Amino acid sequence: MSTRNYSIHTKRYKTLISAIHSIFRLVNSTFEVRDLILRLAKLICQIFNVHYCLIILLDNTKKYSMFKCLITDRKRLLIEKKEKISGRLEKRIIKTADFVGNNHLLAMPLIAEDIIGLIIIKRKKTMSLFDRFEQEMFTTVIEQAVIGLRNLQLYEEQQKIVLGSIKSLVTLLDMRVPQEYTHSPYFSRLVTAIAEEMHLDERQIESLKFASLLHDAGKVDIPLEILTKTTRLTRKEFDIIKRHPIKGAQILRHLQILKPVIPIIMHHHEKYDGTGYPSKLKKGQIPQGARIMAVADAFEAMVYGRPYRERMDINSAIKEIKSKAGTQFDPKVVEAFLRVTKKINPKKYLQLDR
Repeated sequence: MSTRNYSIHTKRYKTLISAIHSIFRLVNSTFEVRDLILRLAKLICQIFNVHYCLIILLDNTKKYSMFKCLITDRKRLLIEKKEKISGRLEKRIIKTADFVGNNHLLAMPLIAEDIIGLIIIKRKKTMSLFDRFEQEMFTTVIEQAVIGLRNLQLYEEQQKIVLGSIKSLVTLLDMRVPQEYTHSPYFSRLVTAIAEEMHLDERQIESLKFASLLHDAGKVDIPLEILTKTTRLTRKEFDIIKRHPIKGAQILRHLQILKPVIPIIMHHHEKYDGTGYPSKLKKGQIPQGARIMAVADAFEAMVYGRPYRERMDINSAIKEIKSKAGTQFDPKVVEAFLRVTKKINPKKYLQLDR
């Protein structure tokens, strides 16, 4: 092999390795199918220097798309709804489950045991033709993308099952405790808004959503007369209340997928200065999700009231949260909370005007 050919082969080998690495990083840093196909389409355009990329994910009948992403010079389109497959090329790929290619077009089915979708890329006729190496590289890149897509689809299916289980647990809790003594339906929205303001990643936000629904699961074991008591709790009664984070963690610990949620539930009543419960953790010892939930929990309790506490107006509640930054609450979480309240109308957001 000549020095020139060796150099070309080496360069192309490095290009292939780089492309596979880029796809690997992409599929391991994206946690929703819709985001993955959009980012995948952009990356494929870059890797293959193309002006057109279409990615379609199919439903079980193979007659409809569930996701469709199209990137061209002029538009970027992401359609997340059921649409009938109408294009001749798309139908051909689905029917034959085979590669289609010519000088300026490459099209390939996405196959994971069965066909789950397809990808089509195109170059302008003024650009260089696709050669054999690029076709083989396209095949390799798509194989890696399929693994990521299928894993993410399985993960999302699993998440739906988990969310169904969580809703069942919440329903059981609501049956045990009258609705007026539990958290408002908007508590989870506030927790999520603070987390997003602090730029937590998708997995962390997802864990917080689950935790916000289940953080009081331990109250199912507390006598109703204590939960609904309208006068000051005795020390013994408060000791019983303080056990609910530990009890909640014990109830949920057998669900492996909820493992990241357990520390949030366990420690959402800790205080930044170390005077909270159950473990008297302070500052960075307290899980970040628990520090976020502590602020949302206190604010929600103030504005909605509790059996033992009258409602507080929103401005007073915000001032109260602000005054306890650095003692009861993490100052950075309080700052994020204050930014959230400036961006939205808390009264409308929490539907206190209902």
